[in-house]
Amino acid sequence: MEIREATTADAEAIRQIYNFEVEHSTSTFDMVPRTLAEQEAYINDRSGAHGVLVAEINGAVVGFGALSSYRHRCAYNTTVENSIYVSESARGLGVGRGLLTALVDLGKERGFHTIVAYISGAEGPSVALHRSCGFRVVGTQREVGRKFGQWLDVTVMQIMLAEA
Repeated sequence: MEIREATTADAEAIRQIYNFEVEHSTSTFDMVPRTLAEQEAYINDRSGAHGVLVAEINGAVVGFGALSSYRHRCAYNTTVENSIYVSESARGLGVGRGLLTALVDLGKERGFHTIVAYISGAEGPSVALHRSCGFRVVGTQREVGRKFGQWLDVTVMQIMLAEA
């Protein structure tokens, strides 16, 4: 497996992975699949201090992860939020762990102080993955999302990069 920075040439592969989750899971609260133009903008918006990484196996993109702005006020500039998505065909191969480890390293390299993750309460494997990489649960937001006819809690996790 190779993990590298994403380019706009990866947008279609990333879009396919993400849109599967939009349509079939609660790992994202998005309800409308992204267009290719929106996916390209997602990558471009995270260039510079943030970043989008892809995981490839045998030349095929099988997952992606990103560091994004946490909030838009200046006082939050040293905090980022992470996202990770792995194609259904590559789950259980260590792709998520590889991407999350690389995102933590990227956060340190780029001078961020902390990374937060917002995880649907229905996504226990994602909570376990984050916990295994040093994130701690810092709270639960109850019934803040609704998808597929069900109310969803959000588990908030955080890692302090100086301690990682």
